[in-house]
Amino acid sequence: MAATDNEIDYEFPSFMRVYKNGRVERLMGAESLPAGVDPQTGVTSKDVRDIVPGTEVYVRIYLPKLSSNTEKLPLVVYIHGGAFCLFSPSSALFHNYLNALVAESQVVAVSVHYRRAPEHPLPTAYEDSWAAVQWVASHRSGDGPEAILNQHADFRRVFLAGDSAGGNIVHNLTMRAGNADAGLNLEILGIAVVDPYFYGSDSVESESLDPVMKAIGERLWPLVCPSSPDYDNPMINPVAEGGPSLSGLGCRRVLVTVSEKDMLRDRGRVYFEALRRSGWPGVAEKHEAEGEGHCFHLQELNNENIEKAEERMRRMADFFNRDSST
Repeated sequence: MAATDNEIDYEFPSFMRVYKNGRVERLMGAESLPAGVDPQTGVTSKDVRDIVPGTEVYVRIYLPKLSSNTEKLPLVVYIHGGAFCLFSPSSALFHNYLNALVAESQVVAVSVHYRRAPEHPLPTAYEDSWAAVQWVASHRSGDGPEAILNQHADFRRVFLAGDSAGGNIVHNLTMRAGNADAGLNLEILGIAVVDPYFYGSDSVESESLDPVMKAIGERLWPLVCPSSPDYDNPMINPVAEGGPSLSGLGCRRVLVTVSEKDMLRDRGRVYFEALRRSGWPGVAEKHEAEGEGHCFHLQELNNENIEKAEERMRRMADFFNRDSST
């Protein structure tokens, strides 16, 4: 008998349901906000489609209010989180955050929409995001297809940034960029991996903070990466024994953020320490938010108690705006 629309194959409560006929119901991040001028920050955004022809991949570009039409600003390619399954650049959570980040940091941002699991399992998100970075790189000489990047992006100051699964994607993209044969015609100055989604077969202390989320996490990777479900795959565990050395990371600066009450906290700490010990020649720094949970800043920027979210944003802005020679 054929599966009906109502037969659930598996479910992640409050996040997602997957039905036996292949239909996916996303319970979070499905709302969409249009691009345009944000009345609170004055940031202008626009969508650019057909980044990967024949797919749903697109970017949303953000430009702050400018004092000069010839002003060049740091360029941040932003990869959103959501367990590789949820959200898009138009989701309210990320659209509002990018408006605030661009206004605070005075950067040009390119927010990437990649095809999501489980319909498009990994490595699709990595490949789509890599294609988006290559599209950005096509503007390096000032003659790419998008005028905002040609006119206002400073290609001496290019950053990748992402939260949670987006932080994972940023790490993997930058490892790829560090390979001379990768063919990326772009120098990445720095990356910000924000409460990154890394995991491994051996438990770490912080995973005991949230047993429910730990159980979800242990089911997640085999769902999003069925071709390689091992938790010591370097894509999910960058410090796994036998994996590529972090010394090959293709950038000069790294910011790692972790949050005290996040079950992924110690994975971020281990990554930071392993990077510093690897022989990688760049400069790594870490920001820890006391008393906060995973990616708290995305929500708390809109709440009354915003001090720690603002502190994290200032740290990001400072990271993007330091002298490009450091």
